[in-house]
Amino acid sequence: MADRSAIRSWVDAYERVWRVPDPARLAELFSADATYSTAPYEPRIRGIDAISAFWEAERQQPDDVFTMTSDVVAADDGIGVVRVEVRYGDPVRQEYRDLWIIALASDGKCKAFEEWPFWPPGTSGGWASGGTT
Repeated sequence: MADRSAIRSWVDAYERVWRVPDPARLAELFSADATYSTAPYEPRIRGIDAISAFWEAERQQPDDVFTMTSDVVAADDGIGVVRVEVRYGDPVRQEYRDLWIIALASDGKCKAFEEWPFWPPGTSGGWASGGTT
């Protein structure tokens, strides 16, 4: 069962893996049949191969400069909710805030990931409008 500590560890691992251009490392984070949702009304990405292809397509460049802060808001019965803030670039060229809903399997890998991204007023962003995280 995922508690706050397990959710925090998973989020820390997520950030580490995002920073490394090695798609094989996603297997450290996600179950083989995991789902990944980029926004509440977007179709779910299914399976680790599809998630890997999505990550590589969204990554600006392997060494993209960004800062990420996060706070575990809740954790109960294997599901965690995390508030995340990401700022890309130095100087910052894009930022957003996000809520993540993470369902962990008994092995600590994510079996379902859902994010609810929010961009600052007056900026473009979002999956439907072609923005990226």
